[in-house]
Amino acid sequence: MSDKKLKVTLVKSVIGTKQSHRATVRGLGLRRLHHTVELQDTPAVRGMVTKVAYLVKCEA
Repeated sequence: MSDKKLKVTLVKSVIGTKQSHRATVRGLGLRRLHHTVELQDTPAVRGMVTKVAYLVKCEA
């Protein structure tokens, strides 16, 4: 398994977004604005970040 990490930060509110996008944000472990989590760099996580790219900021 790779030990690469991604830092994902919620930078825009989920109010008014699709229910599936809200669920994706929660699935990433983000709870509130400007909350940052460090996740494994996997294809699944990258797909989730891509889906809600307009709500989050991602750093390698």
